[in-house]
Amino acid sequence: MINIAVLGYGTIGSGVVEVLNTNGDSIAKRAGDQIQVKYVLDKKEFPGDPIMEKMVWDIHRILDDPEVKIVVEVMGGVEPAFSFVKAALLNGKSVVTSNKELVAKHGAELLDL
Repeated sequence: MINIAVLGYGTIGSGVVEVLNTNGDSIAKRAGDQIQVKYVLDKKEFPGDPIMEKMVWDIHRILDDPEVKIVVEVMGGVEPAFSFVKAALLNGKSVVTSNKELVAKHGAELLDL
């Protein structure tokens, strides 16, 4: 089992979670293991959404959890995305991002970590 955390639950983040839930078996075959969303971090709450059981509002819950291997950053913007991604990398987690602005401004620095 590969545990991941999704940072951001807007259009892209909720889509990532939906794709993983809908196509989990097919993705697991390609990845060689099941992928489970352990946490979702967002500044908002989503009452009535089943994701609430996985929702966290403190990045340290993700950073301090050794079971989380991959952080998917889909928040957009530079901050707090840069700080969160940098901290995740420094904590030994792999990071995937769709954030072009973050990569344009800090990509080289993040690759060096």
